[in-house]
Amino acid sequence: MRAPLSWLAEYTDLAPGATGVDVAASLVSVGLEEEDLHGGDITGPLVVGRVLDFEETIQKNGKPIRFCVVDVGQHGQMVTEGKHQEIVCGATNFEVGDLVVVVLPGAILPGGFHITARKTYGRMSNGMICAEDEIGLGHDHAGIIVLSRLLGEEHVSAVRPGDDAIALLGLGEETIEANVTPDRGYCFSVRGLAREYWHSQGSPAGGFRDPALIETPAPNDTGYPVVLKDEAPIDGAEGCDRFVARVVRGVDASAPSPTWMQKRIAQMGMRPISLAVDVTNYVMMALGQPLHAYDLDTLGGPIVVRRARPGEALTTLDGVKRTLDPEDLLITDEGDGSGETILGMAGVMGGASSEVSATTTNVLIEAAHFDPTSVARTSRRHKLVSEASKRFERGVDPRVPAAAAELAVRLLVEHGGGHVDRGVTDVDRTTSREAYRLDVAAPSRIIGVDYPRERVVQILRDLGADVADLEDSRYVDVTPPSWRPDLVDAPDYAEEIARIDGYNNIPSVTPTPSEGRGLTHGQGIRRVVAQALAGAGFTEVLSYPFVSEQLADQLMLPDDDDRRRAVRLANPLSEERPLMRTSVLGSLVDVLRRNVSRGHKDVALFEMGLVFRPGGPLRRAPIPGVSARPSEGELEQLYAAVPPQPRRVGIVATGLIEHAGWWGSGRPAEWSDMVSAAQAVAAALVVPVLVSADADHAPWHPGRCARITLTDGTLVGHAGELHPKVLTALDLPPRTVAAEIDVDVLTAASDRAVQAEPFSTFPPAMTDIALLVGTDVAAADVEAALRSGAGEALEFVSLFDVYEGERIEEGHKSLAYRLTFRAADRTLTTDEVNRFRDAAVAAAADAVGAIQR
Repeated sequence: MRAPLSWLAEYTDLAPGATGVDVAASLVSVGLEEEDLHGGDITGPLVVGRVLDFEETIQKNGKPIRFCVVDVGQHGQMVTEGKHQEIVCGATNFEVGDLVVVVLPGAILPGGFHITARKTYGRMSNGMICAEDEIGLGHDHAGIIVLSRLLGEEHVSAVRPGDDAIALLGLGEETIEANVTPDRGYCFSVRGLAREYWHSQGSPAGGFRDPALIETPAPNDTGYPVVLKDEAPIDGAEGCDRFVARVVRGVDASAPSPTWMQKRIAQMGMRPISLAVDVTNYVMMALGQPLHAYDLDTLGGPIVVRRARPGEALTTLDGVKRTLDPEDLLITDEGDGSGETILGMAGVMGGASSEVSATTTNVLIEAAHFDPTSVARTSRRHKLVSEASKRFERGVDPRVPAAAAELAVRLLVEHGGGHVDRGVTDVDRTTSREAYRLDVAAPSRIIGVDYPRERVVQILRDLGADVADLEDSRYVDVTPPSWRPDLVDAPDYAEEIARIDGYNNIPSVTPTPSEGRGLTHGQGIRRVVAQALAGAGFTEVLSYPFVSEQLADQLMLPDDDDRRRAVRLANPLSEERPLMRTSVLGSLVDVLRRNVSRGHKDVALFEMGLVFRPGGPLRRAPIPGVSARPSEGELEQLYAAVPPQPRRVGIVATGLIEHAGWWGSGRPAEWSDMVSAAQAVAAALVVPVLVSADADHAPWHPGRCARITLTDGTLVGHAGELHPKVLTALDLPPRTVAAEIDVDVLTAASDRAVQAEPFSTFPPAMTDIALLVGTDVAAADVEAALRSGAGEALEFVSLFDVYEGERIEEGHKSLAYRLTFRAADRTLTTDEVNRFRDAAVAAAADAVGAIQR
């Protein structure tokens, strides 16, 4: 929200000599956020220019460039060389004869941008034709400023080349811009910002002049008929509880807005349009009450405020036809029997059928109060954010519509002629706020600062609240002001006391830290897992745990798979991803696909996070009150409504796992890399795991999927190559590999401290064996048999070769293992090693039918 200092000064007393920086700092001290400062930082010649001629050429890069001759009056080259200003310009939204804003050499624009004559595109440019954002007038950089479009033809008719553009556009005056938080909707007005500045100065008596305190006529029965008929209120709140309508007849349609009003509207970052529209915008900026002006002659009957009906549509002022939802609140014209007309979406945007035009002479002004929830839902549903919706969804003062309408009709009559109808419509169904009994000591307890009772009461009254003393002096009854719907209970009032008294008055106390207990076992495990995978070359990522409804089908999960039972969000961030993930891979594949689509062909990622496995329908959670701690029964119900959330780590890789270089060719990622990654995690935790084939576990390839378990058979996870059909459905490269490991299982399996064993100083003895087994025999089964038969002297077993082909019987394969033996107390003899080896081979022969080659 912007506010020129001169406008603020009309409503509150600025400190002597206060600059924009000072005012912004004062607003920050009472909790507002400074967004920007505009104006007041342009020095040097900024003048009005008229385009006399231009030559347009297309550059090698396809960009059009115009070499312009501009009349800037008795400035620039006309003074030094006796000719009009020659300027190079990259914009194309102007024509010969247009009045533009020209900055001449020697000027300094916002941000310390010095303007000099310089050669560009082969020609000398003596200055610059300005866009809005270049002079701090707005944020538009789509083209340069054409004054007839910005200020209107009537206003620029008196403007001449060479006139001071700083004075014309009000750029010499500073305008502050504050960021308004959702709970401070009243600050979306100069009235609200002036009140906050007044508070920052100590709320001196008479220092704030409320522009809404004007005399308004009493409502009567002769005003324009209005009917409030909300038959489907949201959460019991009526969509419109106040509607003020005033009529002005005989307005001069050609009358321009006064110069001061156009200047202020431009300073607020808006464009002057016409008298009726400018008046409604000016009043909205002044008081925070959105208004809407209708062409009275286009209305045929009473105005009816109601919910939309199925199938209804509206073309809004932006020219877009919108299909309406039954929750949308509408302003409609009941008509004179020829049919009903929808005039607009209440609090969001009006329709094109009744907007004021260049021929409008009779105007109806609407000033209404709409339910914030209703407006917010309509705005989001139609992805339509307007100046009105931004205010209504944060809460508008329900007591100000009559004053806003009165101020609007006064301005219309003053500057457009005509007369005001005697009829005044004010359908008022608003209710008074109930008083809250406040313990005057509560702010001190909550904030930790001693606030005397007198100070608390004074601040509340300065805020605009009605404070009633009680017999028990420990309490007061506080009725919040109408513009503060956010003030509900003691913490709200405590925050206001601290804010107005000054956050700087709250002492900074450094807490004494406890010694701490270090990481929990689970935290330590998660850290070790992440370090192990990062050390193996994988990059950690974080993704949102939301997935699409099609993901289960894309992963080819069986119909009875528990991973298909996902938690559905009631209010998802994206309608395309309404479900919570049941597998970390569900969201990790999106990250992989995004990286691949942006040119990263060799990617290795991992993510550790929670998955949501309801296992069936969730129970409905109760909503406990806030007056006391939930009961044990309520807590049990709450916990029962939360799905189990095991922690998993997902791993994916595609492309080269080992890059090519002078050392040799690279190697693509394959299923065994995922098995190795899982084994590396288990080894880092000193948890022994077993690896076996799993031919039927989606989404992995049936012949390249490994099942990883603890020695007692508890499932740890799966690793391998993803199914080709899954890769096609997910738009991932062929041969992409993945793994998913249950971190909770590893945490439970590693809950005991590992006792370090003494290592032998005697040399190892290594021997190689080649075993012939059937192709259906898993290498893991062979390794297990070798370990069981080799005895305690066996230190390592490693598979270093698999061979199928020439001189190998069909249906068989050769597995070559290296066995490493070592004794703790002596050097093993050759006979001992041979005996251990033979025992291992015999065990393999008995277990899987292995034959030594």
